[in-house]
Amino acid sequence: MSKAISLWVIDDDRSIRWVLEKAFKKAGMNVHSFASAEGIIELLRREQPDVLLTDICMPELDGISLLAQIQENYPELPVIVMTAHSDMKSAVAAYDGGAFEYLPKPFDIDEVVAQVERAYVHKEKNSSHADETQEPEDVPSIIGKAPAMQTVFRAIGRLSQSSVTVMVNGESGTGKELVAKALHQFSPRSEKAFIALNMAAIPKDLLDSELFGHEKGSFTGATSKRDGRFEQANGGTLFLDEIGDMPADTQTRLLRVLSDGEFYPVGAKAPVKVDVRIIAATHQDLEKLVEQGDFREDLFHRLNVVRIQIPPIRERKEDIPLLLQHFMLSSAKELSVEPKTLKADVIHFMSNLSWHGNVRQIENVSRWLTVMCPGNEVHLSDLPEELLESKQTELSVFEGSWLDAAKLDIANLLEKGETGLAKTIIPEIEKILILQALKFTKGRRQEAAKVLGYGRNTLTRKIKDLGV
Repeated sequence: MSKAISLWVIDDDRSIRWVLEKAFKKAGMNVHSFASAEGIIELLRREQPDVLLTDICMPELDGISLLAQIQENYPELPVIVMTAHSDMKSAVAAYDGGAFEYLPKPFDIDEVVAQVERAYVHKEKNSSHADETQEPEDVPSIIGKAPAMQTVFRAIGRLSQSSVTVMVNGESGTGKELVAKALHQFSPRSEKAFIALNMAAIPKDLLDSELFGHEKGSFTGATSKRDGRFEQANGGTLFLDEIGDMPADTQTRLLRVLSDGEFYPVGAKAPVKVDVRIIAATHQDLEKLVEQGDFREDLFHRLNVVRIQIPPIRERKEDIPLLLQHFMLSSAKELSVEPKTLKADVIHFMSNLSWHGNVRQIENVSRWLTVMCPGNEVHLSDLPEELLESKQTELSVFEGSWLDAAKLDIANLLEKGETGLAKTIIPEIEKILILQALKFTKGRRQEAAKVLGYGRNTLTRKIKDLGV
């Protein structure tokens, strides 16, 4: 860059300010740091930096409030928001408030420097920011502090002013519908209907009628005209869960709706036009279904405009205590009883389970404990037998080396007739290696590359390719 970027850093943590100052000065930027957001608006009246970087959680004036004041008075100033206490609401609030970028701590210093440079270029091109919007009420509770969940929150925030089609991937019970509801409630369509339909739960011969409606007398039992889910969701959002189970002929009709914005109800002679945002979800590998000829490739590309991947619980075990606390409290409120307290050894035990049912299983176990536990404190002996047995099963399977467990797993997959194992297993192992290295180095990519034996550029490329 020909001009030295002027940058203001606001954070009440002295060590964070010191690290950022050192990094930005090394990058040739002019840096001024502040321990508080108080008085910043007054200073901006006399002088403005090229970019402003602020923490969210600060005493007196917090970063989101400062962002709102800056947007009102200096909307052209790019603001990067950072926080150590990231959740979906703060991510959406930051993006809705006009933040250029949202960075959960800990972050990679090189990435922060790159974001500041991007923000400067953005300002030079006179790009406008999104206007501040009021945060919707009754936002679904999506809980997580794991890096993979921060990626989900940031995606929801980025999409908050958009009606683009979204594909949500994740195992059963990970919360795909909660993400879909959040995407709707933070979208321009939030005042209209959110309609959810599970493809796997509807009999094949009734699916067309369920989606597109029918005319009276169009088939046996059609005693009256009925609007389908598309008409019910007109102006709003239609969430199609388990889209991989949609029959081929229905896929063709859905493709036409996405292409032309119209469809024919069953038995109708005139088309119906609708304006519906589609959010699709599946636990299946749609690319594999396309290769097998079980899912239309053109429909896949229509649905896969933006993809959000929700991690399973076993990949974000640091979130289990938060989820347990949330569901124990919500179960007690639902049943109008005093919330029960989980003993420390119970939380430790439950945090090390695989939870194959994911968030839904944690919610169900929390409700079971609220009803069945005799005392106010939950001890190990109070846990349901299936949890204790599942832990013993996990221990017996993995009491050898992890390589032995991998051999057993691969042998089982081969027995089932699975193919293309190298294409799926090798990237997953590499992904685990990178995640653990980043966790060990607290997100510092240069150190992570060193412990893995990669060059930094190689690590950056693999992080992008593997979707870490």
